[in-house]
Amino acid sequence: MPNISHNLAQIRARIHGIAKKHNINPYNTRLLAVSKTQPASALIEAYNAQQRDFGENYAQELEQKARALAHLDIIWHFIGPIQSNKTRVIAEYSHWVHSIDRCKIAERLNKQRPSHLPPLQVCIQVNIDDESSKSGITPTELDALIACIRALPNLNLRGLMAIPSKSNPAKAFDALQALAQQHHLHTLSMGMSGDIEEAIAAGSTIVRVGTAIFGPRAPQHHTGANHGEQ
Repeated sequence: MPNISHNLAQIRARIHGIAKKHNINPYNTRLLAVSKTQPASALIEAYNAQQRDFGENYAQELEQKARALAHLDIIWHFIGPIQSNKTRVIAEYSHWVHSIDRCKIAERLNKQRPSHLPPLQVCIQVNIDDESSKSGITPTELDALIACIRALPNLNLRGLMAIPSKSNPAKAFDALQALAQQHHLHTLSMGMSGDIEEAIAAGSTIVRVGTAIFGPRAPQHHTGANHGEQ
């Protein structure tokens, strides 16, 4: 069984060390524990080790865990591809959504966000390397989607998210940072276990880490090629 508390301490120390190496404030980078397919008991162990941000890829799993752990002050992030018929669940149970790539999805999330909850914190997913296997908009489509989201009162546009190709992640991260600066956006959801240093060096404010915290995942019964942490 993985020692989740120990793993979290190691990841936090690594983030701190990378930030110091690149003369970056280590507290600028938020650790998002990608908990897809992990049991609630694993999330509780991480929570007891002071982890508060958890990322889920599947709407049904998000709902089940959010209900089961409603007594804990967990911040839920939805990081997977969004299907139109799943937006209500995501709007009701998420605090953050990282993977908006269509105005239609943004409009549905806005309409279905419960009135007693604060606005959803959202990021736009950019397919920064134009890979056919990944979701996200092209950089040339960004202006229109930003305008769409900023007109929706129940969404608060925070920044951009990307999953780069493995061939040159540093170049992709620099490109995403440049786009964020161009549009005055301050959140960069980028970087996973394998490219965390390149991401932090490029200004990532949220890194998504799964197996390095929880150990190997259980077999998945979901479909979809695009995941927030691989």
